[in-house]
Amino acid sequence: MPRLRAAPVAWVVPLCVCLCGASGGAGAGELRPYEASYRGIWHGMTVAVSDLTLEHTGGDTWTYRSSSSPRGLGRLAAGVFPPRQVSVVRITPTGVQPLSYESGGGQSSKSIALEYDWQSHRVTGTYEGTAVDLPLTADVRDDASVQLALTVELLAGRTPRSFRVIDKDSTRQYEFARDGTATLETPMGAIATVVYRSQKAGSPRITRFWCAPDRGYIPIKVEQTRGDEVQWTLEIESLRRP
Repeated sequence: MPRLRAAPVAWVVPLCVCLCGASGGAGAGELRPYEASYRGIWHGMTVAVSDLTLEHTGGDTWTYRSSSSPRGLGRLAAGVFPPRQVSVVRITPTGVQPLSYESGGGQSSKSIALEYDWQSHRVTGTYEGTAVDLPLTADVRDDASVQLALTVELLAGRTPRSFRVIDKDSTRQYEFARDGTATLETPMGAIATVVYRSQKAGSPRITRFWCAPDRGYIPIKVEQTRGDEVQWTLEIESLRRP
């Protein structure tokens, strides 16, 4: 999934804030493995196919993977849709607890590798060539685990107000808010969604998530805008929930 912030053109997710309440379906299900495929659109052009997998890897541990393959002029948008992201998390009664995160497969200068130590409360690693050694608090996430955290919170009937997302050697706070409802036409038919928005303090960019309550709050669409301009969009093509 794309990163929450916009990346330099040279890819998210997914992905995902003061939320003012989940819809009536909140808390109606448990987290389940799934496989989804999305069409990546950048400045109106389809430039990538992104595949996302959530796998239960034992006990309370889950692995969230995404991979993107370029289409057409997709190489121009490689920074928006990263070739590979892997996030390993622990699901606790209070939500998602990230354990590790990797992003790579493209330019080595854009690679990210993070490890979370919940005993010492530090997150360490490298982020696009910058060494990372930061305090670890309950609201700290990476680009992938923050998107999964939104899904988990909605399934539990909770609504997160904000997360701090790691950005090189610092963190940035993103506020979340509910932004209405919408029914989307997809290759799987019409799907009812609840829309949430995410915005970094002081940023003109807004990322919106169209989450489907009857499909475990999996994002059906993700889109980032700057003012009236749509910068990138992910639209679901297929979904399989074993």
